[in-house]
Amino acid sequence: MGINGSVERRTVLKVAGASLATAGLAATTGCGGDGGGSGDGTVEIRFAWWGAEERAKRINQSIKLFEKKYPKIKVKTDFQDYVAFWEKFQTQAAGGNPPDVFQNAVAFLRKYDKRSVLLDLKSQVDAGNLDLKNFRAGVEKVGEVDGKLLGVPVGSNTMSLVIDERVFKAAGVKAEQGWTWDEYFAALKKIHDTQKVAGDTGYFGIMYLYDLYLRQNGKAFFTEDGLGFDEADLTEWWQDGYNRVKAGIVTDPKKVEQLKPKSALASGDGASEFTWDNFTVRYTTEGDSSYGLAPIPTTDGKETGQYLGSLMLSGFARTKHPEEVAQFISFMVHDPEVGKIMGYDRGILATTEQFEAYKPTDAPNQAIAKYEADVAEAGLLGTITPHPAGADTVEAAFLRVASDMSTGKTKVSDAVKQFFSEAKTALAT
Repeated sequence: MGINGSVERRTVLKVAGASLATAGLAATTGCGGDGGGSGDGTVEIRFAWWGAEERAKRINQSIKLFEKKYPKIKVKTDFQDYVAFWEKFQTQAAGGNPPDVFQNAVAFLRKYDKRSVLLDLKSQVDAGNLDLKNFRAGVEKVGEVDGKLLGVPVGSNTMSLVIDERVFKAAGVKAEQGWTWDEYFAALKKIHDTQKVAGDTGYFGIMYLYDLYLRQNGKAFFTEDGLGFDEADLTEWWQDGYNRVKAGIVTDPKKVEQLKPKSALASGDGASEFTWDNFTVRYTTEGDSSYGLAPIPTTDGKETGQYLGSLMLSGFARTKHPEEVAQFISFMVHDPEVGKIMGYDRGILATTEQFEAYKPTDAPNQAIAKYEADVAEAGLLGTITPHPAGADTVEAAFLRVASDMSTGKTKVSDAVKQFFSEAKTALAT
């Protein structure tokens, strides 16, 4: 789950559907995951991540602190944007030559574990090289798959609803914990009727929001090996979304596309938008209204289906330096000074040491921290839905097919059939 705002999220989805077409390619010269060593006992590990220049700056500062504490471990760095990162990683993994340690996300855990790429870090926890204590709200569970520890979270986020506070106030609408979907949609209609603006920017194409809705109703988007819902479920969800677009309650999807990379919420063409809570800092910089975080609508007036997602750090299964990889990961997720440097660049800091060390001074980040604290204290957080191998491709298909459906390129019934056909193929590989 990306952290640099919705622009990064959309970039994520562009690449997520890419197959391992590069599987037969040779690894890039000089990029071996085996790491180097020297006569004085110094070893080199390679660390790769995706993100913008600001993230690279913060990570490089953190690495300097690590190398000062561990002078016998040198860290060679490599970063790109999301698309370039995964394209390169796929090639490296296919050639048995990925980085020793790298940034990862839940959609890729089973995919690359299935290909024997990911290091099970449990042995390093047992050896005392990796500390799993003091993680917030059980977020460390995000990296546990099939009894293995395949990733360690560096930050956390959860789905949220961002609202234009001025529009909601002018319409006399108040978002309250426990409100239902019926109440939410009634609020959107009231906003549309009184303020002459769409109430939502396009909820129906967000896979992770649909997952919450399914969880509220005893299902889930994914099971451990497939989809946790059927065609009738998706037909109802997408038909509802299509009807609301036609009624003007949801922003015209063509308008949303025209506005990109700017959000329709920030442009004033919608009054609310579902997104990851740590993405919400973008609206203040893009728009000229006042934006706030509101509760997720519910089915029963209580359960939101929310859980903590996370970016994480993973290791290469065949690295020659598993101990050093573990020490590096442990330092990066626990050291208080690293927490101060990184801030919320990759989400709300995952461990209490870093969370307590960094005190945001700007209102958007303060609001994000409070939102996650409130959700946790309300007892709303559950365990993240398992993601089978191929989940990244499924997510990309969901977004693309939903967009085609909402713009009238594909009928709802045909869109549902197309999505299930593509998902079946992706999950079978």
